[in-house]
Amino acid sequence: MTPVRSARRFAARPLVALALAAGLCAPALAQDAGQPLQRRPTLSVTGEGSASAVPDMATFSTGVVSEAKTAREALDANNAAVAATIAAIRAAGVEAKDVSTVGFSVQPQFANTKKDGVETSHIVGYEVRNTVSVRLRDFAGLGALLDQMVSAGANEVSSVQFGFAEPGKLEDAARTAAVKDARRRAEMIAEAAGLRIVRVVSLTESGGPMPPPMPMLAMRAMKADAVPVAAGESEVRASVSAVFEIEPR
Repeated sequence: MTPVRSARRFAARPLVALALAAGLCAPALAQDAGQPLQRRPTLSVTGEGSASAVPDMATFSTGVVSEAKTAREALDANNAAVAATIAAIRAAGVEAKDVSTVGFSVQPQFANTKKDGVETSHIVGYEVRNTVSVRLRDFAGLGALLDQMVSAGANEVSSVQFGFAEPGKLEDAARTAAVKDARRRAEMIAEAAGLRIVRVVSLTESGGPMPPPMPMLAMRAMKADAVPVAAGESEVRASVSAVFEIEPR
């Protein structure tokens, strides 16, 4: 009986070896079958685009600076002038939501005197400053509004900027122009090298967020009794990085 059992053990060993060999080969076969197909060579280019339009909105800061011997006198004079300025702004059709206070301060004014060789500083008056930000959606009335504000009491105007109520449309036009420029450059380079474009592999907007519209100098006619304003068109730019698959013609 012993020889028979021994024979059975030895007969099973080739089957085990065969199973182990099959298990070791299976991953290798699967890896070969799963290898990606060879990709075509690629061409990388950068496209630039821009779009411009006449601004339809203006933003600026205006306010009143008042001086007097006492803080109370300076504040009273400032309050009256600012109230008249805001009334002129509202009368021009600017909505309340487009007018906001962005700065207010009461500051003592000092003067230096020298007596017996000793220089001292003392308060000689007070300055009150009140500044508001204005968003004007009717750009055509900007020059007239500036004139009316000064007549009402405003003695400080700054940070005049032109823009668009819906800048996304202009930005999208710039992006579209940038993509077309990338395609044009890629086709030109490929043709010169005896190649052709197969398809787009990737397309990425580069340069971070879209820059704000940049004003281009051009005078725009205003009313004769209004403040002259240099306006014209504003421009935005876009840049994209594109990768194309290429192949011989």
